[in-house]
Amino acid sequence: MNWIIILISGLITYFLRFSMIALIKKDMLSEKTKIVLSYVPSAVFPAIIFPAVFLDNSGSYVDYNDPKVIAIIVAVFVGYFSKKIIATILSGLISYWIIIFAL
Repeated sequence: MNWIIILISGLITYFLRFSMIALIKKDMLSEKTKIVLSYVPSAVFPAIIFPAVFLDNSGSYVDYNDPKVIAIIVAVFVGYFSKKIIATILSGLISYWIIIFAL
């Protein structure tokens, strides 16, 4: 019974959010609004990632030599120079795995 409620809640949430996206026509938005909205993913992604990297389970900051911090530094450098999201993600993951399994 609980899984059915969770599934129905998820579907309702999805369709409510999708309806707002589907109903907006591209010519309804001004160019300035489109430019501002193009920055939303770049602003939301760090807000999701940084707490997971820099905070531990108790909510305190991790040390600078934590494997997650080192991996994100590697990923930032790769992302800055390559400008490719897949290369950035893979470099962060691979460097994190190497640090964890090597040390």
